[in-house]
Amino acid sequence: MEATISPPTDEQRIAVLQRPDERAVMRQTWSNLLFLHWRVRPESIQQTLPEGLFVDTFDDSAWLGVVPFEMRNIRPAGLFSVPWLSFFLELNVRTYVHDEQGNPGVWFYSLDTNRWLAYKIARTFFKLPYFPANMKMSRRDDGLLGYRAHRTGEVGPGSEFVYSPADRDDELATAEVGTLEFFLLERYLLFSHDERRRRLFSGQVNHEPYQFQNADVREWDAAPVEWDGLSGLVNGNPIHQCVAQPVDVEVFRLKGL
Repeated sequence: MEATISPPTDEQRIAVLQRPDERAVMRQTWSNLLFLHWRVRPESIQQTLPEGLFVDTFDDSAWLGVVPFEMRNIRPAGLFSVPWLSFFLELNVRTYVHDEQGNPGVWFYSLDTNRWLAYKIARTFFKLPYFPANMKMSRRDDGLLGYRAHRTGEVGPGSEFVYSPADRDDELATAEVGTLEFFLLERYLLFSHDERRRRLFSGQVNHEPYQFQNADVREWDAAPVEWDGLSGLVNGNPIHQCVAQPVDVEVFRLKGL
């Protein structure tokens, strides 16, 4: 009889918020974050995951996210950032998983970036599915943020997002344990997979809890989901959407599972 794999407990979801007692390998800042999420049938997500990972659910649903944002001040721990190299854009497609022990984290289907070196480093050292892309972000005259991405080699017009806080005077919130926002946003463990070696890895990041607010999203599309071959999983408008304030992030070394 196969052992039953239990979902993460509240204690496990809180535990990953704690900073690891070790030296970080990288530091960076994430800003201009937009989170878009759709409900997905758990079995549809489970069949896309490598052995050893299990779909994490909230309200009996799996969740698929598209997250465009800006990465700034990327540098090895203890060093200064470098102009151009330390500043780039990222657009990721993600879902939420846990391992056999119930440790909750993120599974990335793709991470697009407009820095070729970042793409190579992330694929080599973090085993993450990065892709090179043409990307641009600009602040429009009306105050909205315009974000465009087109993965290298993909046909079609690319992907575009136009967004801002729904009300800039809204009070910022932090997510409470047990809420959908906590489930979606407060993720500090990533999982990656070395297909050649058939081995899972995990890596931890640490930052202050997100301060978020509702988003005013004027334009969005699911092109990144289609690039990943997951178009059948997304239907209609995103159910959850928010923007988050910048966070300073520490990145810790990858560990084999």
